[in-house]
Amino acid sequence: MIFFPVVFVKQRKKKKVIQRTMVTVEEFRRAHRAEGPATIMAIGTANPANCLDQSTYADYYFRVTNNEHKTELKNKFNRICEKTTIKKRYMHLTEEHLQENPGLGTYDDPSFDARQEMLVVEIPKLGKEAAFEAIKEWGQPKSKITHLVFCTGGGVDMPGADYQLAKIMGLNLSVKRVIVYQQGCFAGGTALRLAKDLAENNKGARVLVVCSEIMVNLFRGPCENLSSLVAQALFGDGAAAMIVGSDPIPGVEKPLYEMFSAGQTIVPGSDGAILGPIRENGMSVQIGKDVPSHFANNIEGILVEAFKPLGITDWNSIFWIAHPGGPTILDQVETKLGLNPDKMRASRHVLAEYGNLQSACVLFILDEVRKKSTKDGLNTTGEGLEWGVLFGFGPGLTVETVVLHSLATI
Repeated sequence: MIFFPVVFVKQRKKKKVIQRTMVTVEEFRRAHRAEGPATIMAIGTANPANCLDQSTYADYYFRVTNNEHKTELKNKFNRICEKTTIKKRYMHLTEEHLQENPGLGTYDDPSFDARQEMLVVEIPKLGKEAAFEAIKEWGQPKSKITHLVFCTGGGVDMPGADYQLAKIMGLNLSVKRVIVYQQGCFAGGTALRLAKDLAENNKGARVLVVCSEIMVNLFRGPCENLSSLVAQALFGDGAAAMIVGSDPIPGVEKPLYEMFSAGQTIVPGSDGAILGPIRENGMSVQIGKDVPSHFANNIEGILVEAFKPLGITDWNSIFWIAHPGGPTILDQVETKLGLNPDKMRASRHVLAEYGNLQSACVLFILDEVRKKSTKDGLNTTGEGLEWGVLFGFGPGLTVETVVLHSLATI
């Protein structure tokens, strides 16, 4: 233990010695740490106004990219759209945007500048909508936000989207910012893990978590590449925000969930399973056919490790917030663990209503679970269950795991 020296101050006039003992490093550290676990206090979501029906998306997609003559490829794409189980998706990119920037609708024309100019503006703006929804539910002034964790897969720039969001929201100039760029679908879990550490290690901290995803970098014209077609059929735009903090103020802040633990795991033997190189023509997505089995075959080991401190081994006894990378991933995890069909209800619902929202997806699912719990009159925010797990799956292949403790709905 390190001790600072005792300082003696001699005052000439009063002719007495005053002794002042400085705190130790350990005492200072303890005094500035929270007492309780990090809690999720509020959730907000937002989507662009432009909504597209998945059942007619193949017609729309081949028309706006000037590929209607490729009827065989269009029929193939339509079958892919049907298999996604998605009903609708929201997209910032409109037909008008494509007319103004025709390079966006081709497969490989250089178009990075046009994409970038759109994303660096629109990603913070969409995040702002979700953030203000979360702040409204939280019920506290935005001046009390001490930290910002911003997560996105697009619009890499300097200063970054975290800075832009802080400015357009009017947050304190002293807000402490962290940005998570270009991590993919697991990064919603990453943002929560960072927020947990910040809240628990900084007494009185209130962390604004924002995940904002717009698929402009991914959009491109059709080709025979299956991974590219799957990406065009799967991803949607959305932003989600949360307020995270420890030691909630009684009668003022109402926490929804406590974060018991958080961890990250790289799936062994999965190198190159999902790739997203960014080049002059935007981002191309490469998805291996073994991706669902990679996750399914490793998920139980991760669960066992995460729930060992709680002595939980029945995976049907917990509520599930699982990133819906696609229906096949959910199907295989469900089968591997012998889960009841209702365990993936919220994940399947969000996939159907919004598509794959990358990092924002798990936050949308958590919001769905807590709203459904309240609507059904259940006694906890975890569909009536005490414990749950949030899983983020994504490139790497990486799994983010957050163990959640649900709280009373009343």
